[in-house]
Amino acid sequence: MAFLLRKQWALYSVTPLYKFSYANMKEYSRHLSAFVAAEKQKGLAMVVGIDLSIKVIFSTLLGLKGTDRDQAAILVQIASKTQTISGKEEEKVVWSGWFCCVFGDELLENVPEDFICLPLFLANGAETYTAIIGTWFQKTFDCCFSRLTISPLNLAWMAAMWTGYKVDSHAVATELIFSVPCIPQRLDISYAIHPEDAQALWDTVQNTQGEVTQEEVDLFMDCLYSHFHRHFKIHLSATRLVKVSTSIASVHSDGNLKILQSKYLIGVLMLLTELAILQIQ
Repeated sequence: MAFLLRKQWALYSVTPLYKFSYANMKEYSRHLSAFVAAEKQKGLAMVVGIDLSIKVIFSTLLGLKGTDRDQAAILVQIASKTQTISGKEEEKVVWSGWFCCVFGDELLENVPEDFICLPLFLANGAETYTAIIGTWFQKTFDCCFSRLTISPLNLAWMAAMWTGYKVDSHAVATELIFSVPCIPQRLDISYAIHPEDAQALWDTVQNTQGEVTQEEVDLFMDCLYSHFHRHFKIHLSATRLVKVSTSIASVHSDGNLKILQSKYLIGVLMLLTELAILQIQ
C-alpha cells in the first residue's frame, strides 16, 4: 500500500456499478485501453514524449476493506510507453485511480443484486485521463461520478479525530487553513498547533476512548478559536475552514487528499466512504 501514501488524490463519489465483474477485469483492461487510445487521438489528452502505446491495467487492492461485506477495492492504472531522447523505450504509470468501500454497510443494504458498491474513488494524474476513465465507466457500468467536496463541519471532525491518533514517528504540526472572504481577493489564515499541544488538548476534551461526539469536536475547535483570538484578536468562527493537515493526512475542502500514515489508512477511508455514501444518497 506504500504507493497510496504521500500522493495527492482527487476525491469522487460514485454510484453503484451495474454488472461489474471481477472475473472480467482483463477484458475491461483491453476495452478501456482501446477507449483511451481513441480519445487521445481526438486530442483530449496530452502526454510529453513520443507515445508508442497506452495500456490500462485493472487489479484488486487487498486489505482495503472494513468488513467482509465490503467489495474488494479496484485499482486502475494507465501505463505509457515513451521513447527517450536516447532512443530507449520506457514504460511508466502516468495515471492511477482506485475504487473502494470501507465499512459501507449502510449503502450495501439497499444495493440491488446486479450492482456492486464502491462509492469512493480516488484519482492521481492528469484530469484529462480522469475524465476519460470516468466517461468509460459511466457508459459501461451505468454509474455517475461527482467530485467529493468536504464541508467545514467534516473538516473539523477530521482535525479532531486525526489529532487523537497516536503516531510513532514523523509527527507534524496540526495545521488549519481558514479562508476569509475579502475584496478584491481572498485571504487565507494558517493556524499551526504543535502536535503534542494538539494531542494534549484533545485528551482533555475527549470523554470516551474510541468514540468521538459532535460535542467533543465543537469543544476542541472552540478551544483553538479562543486561543487564537486571545493572541491575535481574530474571530476564526467568522471565517471558513478549508484545509486540515495532520500527521495522519491532509485534506482540502475542494476534495484533494494526501494520506501520510499507512497505520490509519482504513480509518481515513472509513470516514471518506461515509461522506461519499451521503453524497450519492
